[in-house]
Amino acid sequence: MNATRVDEDFTSSVHVYEPHRAGLPRLGTYIRTLWQRRQFAAEMSRANIRAANTNTFFGQIWLVLNPLLLACVYYVLVTILRGGSVEDPAARFVHLCAGLFAFYYFSGAMQTGASSVVAGGKLLLNMSFPRLLLPLSAVRTAFFRFLPTMIVYIPIHLAFGQPVSWQMLLAPAFLILLTVFGAGMAMIFATLQVYFRDTASFLPYFVRMWLYLSPVLWFPEDAPEQFESLMIFNPLYSLLGGWTDLLVRGEIPELSLWIAGAAWSLAAAVIGSLFFMSREREFVVRL
Repeated sequence: MNATRVDEDFTSSVHVYEPHRAGLPRLGTYIRTLWQRRQFAAEMSRANIRAANTNTFFGQIWLVLNPLLLACVYYVLVTILRGGSVEDPAARFVHLCAGLFAFYYFSGAMQTGASSVVAGGKLLLNMSFPRLLLPLSAVRTAFFRFLPTMIVYIPIHLAFGQPVSWQMLLAPAFLILLTVFGAGMAMIFATLQVYFRDTASFLPYFVRMWLYLSPVLWFPEDAPEQFESLMIFNPLYSLLGGWTDLLVRGEIPELSLWIAGAAWSLAAAVIGSLFFMSREREFVVRL
């Protein structure tokens, strides 16, 4: 009889955890909670910056030195591929620096954000908070790692004799669009990596290919003829094209670049956030 009671007590204490059904939470409540916990995301970002030693002098020097050395390498590569003849080499090098600084900001936000949920598995198990804070915190970290590169870009721009005009003041508009787009992509890949862990291995190759297809190593008007009609499907063509037109050349981009950049950023943010929120209740079980 005692054995029967023990079996009954054991059975009653067993809990079976199953994944939640995919679905969106109440958006109003979720957004309010997200805003109330914004300080949590900021502190998490600061902790990641300290852990990577990027808040130190030499850490910030490396943040600048890495893309700057890559700009030199790609400049030599482009020169060799063009048979040693490069029109306006000063403008091309400055364009490379501006493009690479922005591209590595975007790719850092996307790749770090993609691994934010899987890397924060223990945090998810022990705390209740909107999971969307994880990729957003990664974007914040990438932004503060990007700022030192802009401090270095200004003397490069002046030293190579590039024009200084009021149009350069509009460049942050494309930087904001790039940030929104990067946040949306971080949310999408963060969700995918929970279900498909090989996403982390695939992403660096995808990013490298994206770099070659974007106006970083070449000016927007130099797009290969066979790919020119397809550039409308590359979000970074409009975002980085508008960024470099304003920052490097001091020229107002075409209206199509403004419209395409805003459309891609809005679409990525909406799709990414809805996709992430609809799946985040499954994350703890999947991890």
